[in-house]
Amino acid sequence: MTSDSLDQRAPAAPRADRIPLGMLYMVLATVMFAISTALSKWQVAGYSFDEVLFFRALASLVTCSLLILPRTGPAVFHTKRLRDHLGRGATQAVAQSLIVIALGLMPLAGAVAINFSSPLFAALFAALWLGERVGPARTFALIAGFAGVLLVAAPGADSFRLGALAALGNAVLLGCVTAAVRGMSSTESVETLTMYQMIFLTAFFALALPLFGFVWPSNGDLGAMLINGVFNVFGQYWWTRALWLAPAAAVGPFYYFSLVWALLLGFVFWGDVPGLGLLGGSAIVVGSGMFLLWYESNRKRIKKVVEKKQ
Repeated sequence: MTSDSLDQRAPAAPRADRIPLGMLYMVLATVMFAISTALSKWQVAGYSFDEVLFFRALASLVTCSLLILPRTGPAVFHTKRLRDHLGRGATQAVAQSLIVIALGLMPLAGAVAINFSSPLFAALFAALWLGERVGPARTFALIAGFAGVLLVAAPGADSFRLGALAALGNAVLLGCVTAAVRGMSSTESVETLTMYQMIFLTAFFALALPLFGFVWPSNGDLGAMLINGVFNVFGQYWWTRALWLAPAAAVGPFYYFSLVWALLLGFVFWGDVPGLGLLGGSAIVVGSGMFLLWYESNRKRIKKVVEKKQ
């Protein structure tokens, strides 16, 4: 985490959108998420998805507390939106469960690719709940990115397997959470959002342990689960920071970069060789994100040029 990230205090002050910086944080978050996702896929082969998620959330909570609480103190827990934090935590707990279940049933890149429909749902929810204007350029980038996802997923009979449905369910819920975080960020700091998220996720996964089984992991596996949590908390923090800085429709497409890292990790650790559809779809989704970066960075200049021509 950067020093300016930790300087944010609770409650958050009103802020202007800082779209390019939000995009950068989202890209950084995708790196952390990709590593965490690969670790989860490896761990879920030997342990229940809930146990993997519990240890990941617990390590994330401890890491967050060590990094945030010394700077903010108890003020980070001051909120008038506890119910919203609870709802966000419950929704995200189900979403994370679905994606880890999907990872146990299908290749890493395939699960990540299907999950990439989440920015489309996020933009839809943000428009419905927050009144954010998507605009033609953002709409184009979102549609192009989703088209790339369809190319990667190669829809057909296999797309309706349980793993694919779980990944799609995660995408819908993640889109809902993304829009909710954007709305909550108008009154809540990044630190407050992150701390409550980790507290509720840890609590939900702990309560579910008796339902899905618990086997004490070996020392090596326990260490990997805890390291997974450290990567995850940096990803969650930077992801939340990105949504705090910019509209969901602007930073959401940059979540697509997770696919690049998933392709690399899938090849290195599981021998997954990407086909033409996967490579072509990856190029489209990354291209849509790069187009949006260029557009958002030059939006004011483009607007002036268009107004002059009119």
